[in-house]
Amino acid sequence: MCLWKQWKRIRTRYRELRALGVPEHFVHMMANSRRGPWEMSRNLNNALDTRYFQAQGLVSMLECYLAFR
Repeated sequence: MCLWKQWKRIRTRYRELRALGVPEHFVHMMANSRRGPWEMSRNLNNALDTRYFQAQGLVSMLECYLAFR
């Protein structure tokens, strides 16, 4: 959801989603959507799953919680 808020323009959303390897028809539907970040979070979760964020070097909050539990 944070990435979606950073991508303000339709062309930025389109370009970034294509760079992430999202299929063309999904990119068109998502980039041109007028829905807010809360509504689009479900769709973005399909495009940017936890593997993407792990590849970026971020730690899962669930994993931290389970480790310290």
